[in-house]
Amino acid sequence: MSLVEQAIARLRQTKAPARPAPAVLSPPRPAAEKVPPARPRESVAPPVAPLRPPASLPAPKQLMVDLDVLRRRGYLPEPSADRQLAINYRQIKRPIVEAATADPEIGASDPRVIMVTSALPGDGKTFTSINLGLSLARERDISVLLVDADVPKPHVSEIFGVRDEPGLMNALVDEAEVESLIFATNIRGFSVLPAGRMVEGAAEMLLSNRMRKLLSGLTAAYPRRLVLLDSAPLLITSEGRALLKIAGQTVLVVRSGKTPRHALRDAVALMGDQKGAGIVLNEGQKAFTEGYYGYGTYGLDR
Repeated sequence: MSLVEQAIARLRQTKAPARPAPAVLSPPRPAAEKVPPARPRESVAPPVAPLRPPASLPAPKQLMVDLDVLRRRGYLPEPSADRQLAINYRQIKRPIVEAATADPEIGASDPRVIMVTSALPGDGKTFTSINLGLSLARERDISVLLVDADVPKPHVSEIFGVRDEPGLMNALVDEAEVESLIFATNIRGFSVLPAGRMVEGAAEMLLSNRMRKLLSGLTAAYPRRLVLLDSAPLLITSEGRALLKIAGQTVLVVRSGKTPRHALRDAVALMGDQKGAGIVLNEGQKAFTEGYYGYGTYGLDR
């Protein structure tokens, strides 16, 4: 018999009201098993935020994340820069965590849904999404679901080797059970949802009531789960602008010395002042694609 069942049996004997125990913490007990004396109540308190799925949800698929491979591909810093980057991301994530764990305003978008975007391609928003997700996953009692919502160019799916797997768009179009499409990883508290198949009208799907219900279900299943959306750039895609309307927090990534000032101003204007966790200044070395508004393409080479 588990400690939870022992405490419940003791409370019933004394006719005191008992709080039901979570199903995931109480393994079944044979009918003929005798009830041993109960142990003190203080030893049976459930975790504040269990990271395991409720019994009613499907077990996630498994994905091995090789940090050395990510480092070689430029999505994690060199070992010599690890410490400084960790300090930087602690500063970035602190207001995000505080907003996500605070009581949301009535009618406001869920602050646990965090969008990471940029004004233009090449500003480093996918690098930021991955490193911010890994940093957030180190928080106690918080889990992070990194969602590849950059449907035109699903970099997250490609980086983690799940580009051909069903994902977000399958859940939206086919109404598949989204929890069954999530990949748990070998990194505690960190999971990935691929972009899924390319479909026409992706922007409309991302802005639909189905998308809102999907995000609501993802956060309801795990009250301490943060959903991190790696979004398409704002200024040259309609998919990125669609996600602005449903995200509870927005992180705008800017590349130092590369992102034009007018692009930054236009992106901030699109975000408005009612949301936004802030701007992340990225000092990467790669130049971005020469494309802005009517110039250039994004995602047509998929």
